[in-house]
Amino acid sequence: MKRIGLLPRLIIGIIAGILIGLFLPEWTGRILYTFTHFFGEFLGFVVPLIIVGFIAAGIAELGAKAGKLLAGTAGLAYASTLVAGIIAFFIAAAVIPVLISHGDAGDPDAAGLIPYIEIQFPPIMGVMTALVTAFVFGLGINTVRHEKTRSVMFEFVEEFRTIIVLVIVKVIIPLLPIHIAGIFANMAATGEAFQTLTVFGQVFLLIILMHLGYLVVQFSIAGARTGKNPILALKNMMPAYTTALGTMSSAATIPVTLQSVKSNGVKERVAEFVVPLLATIHLAGSTITLVSCSVAVIVLAGATPAFGDFLPFIILLGVTMIAAPGVPGGAVMAALGLMSSILGFTDPQLGLMLALYMAQDGFGTACNVTGDGAISLMVDSWVDESPDAG
Repeated sequence: MKRIGLLPRLIIGIIAGILIGLFLPEWTGRILYTFTHFFGEFLGFVVPLIIVGFIAAGIAELGAKAGKLLAGTAGLAYASTLVAGIIAFFIAAAVIPVLISHGDAGDPDAAGLIPYIEIQFPPIMGVMTALVTAFVFGLGINTVRHEKTRSVMFEFVEEFRTIIVLVIVKVIIPLLPIHIAGIFANMAATGEAFQTLTVFGQVFLLIILMHLGYLVVQFSIAGARTGKNPILALKNMMPAYTTALGTMSSAATIPVTLQSVKSNGVKERVAEFVVPLLATIHLAGSTITLVSCSVAVIVLAGATPAFGDFLPFIILLGVTMIAAPGVPGGAVMAALGLMSSILGFTDPQLGLMLALYMAQDGFGTACNVTGDGAISLMVDSWVDESPDAG
């Protein structure tokens, strides 16, 4: 199974779960759903650790590169992520209720399979506590003046992030298809599976259209700023887009992104600083996906998405997902805590979000890295005007 890509494994998990829920004895589904219960508890335990591990190390890394170039690039990246999330909410909130009716696929919490054993292991801290802890450690490391102490502290948070990445890559990602199978076995048992898949086929199409539309907006703005042809610049970024579809990792796509950005005329010293940084902090595509899928999950549950609830979620997403794009699925892993604490998602809804996001992770990542090209063009124009920037 390791030789099969993640997306095929997820599809196999969905199909297997539906078949188990429809045709096999109930005890089979309950065994599978018992695993899903334990895995969901484990996810809840790991989420605060993911937040601390990603954000603390991410902020510590950013602080080591202080300067105008960093501030300008980070500001543009965050603004792009924030605007993408807000636009996605209004489009999704307007279109998705037209595509599907409230409660169209039923309630993910509807009575279905019951685990044989239910054991809870609460996380060691809450999501917001983890977020504050990460900021304290990340910013604290950058304010320590003693070089050796700062080096030791930075090495500690880096090693901690390495452990968290290993947990995601070696435990969560390999077991995720089984977890998804349990969720869909329960959906099949309650009669929700086929309606849910039909609904989200339409939602995925909407998300991809939003990705492409936002890229056109980004490169149009960059073209107006730099005088370059936005269509040609976007075309030059296609190798990065197609590579990201396969890798599902902004970090793994950096070599191709660098080459594509340089082909647009961005100076080498600017590209080599900006591209690796943007691979860590620019998450417009991932934000569009997470916001849109969250709106769909809320509509499916029979509720109405409210901008007042989503704005704090969008604002914190751009911070919470720092350094997550280096890991396939890292963005949604880091966002689980916000969905739970701000949007009020239940464990079944979080599991559904995992399945939905992972099924199209490559498209979100492709939007992220392609948008990096537009931001690189704008940053490069600043350097032309201010040679001593950074």
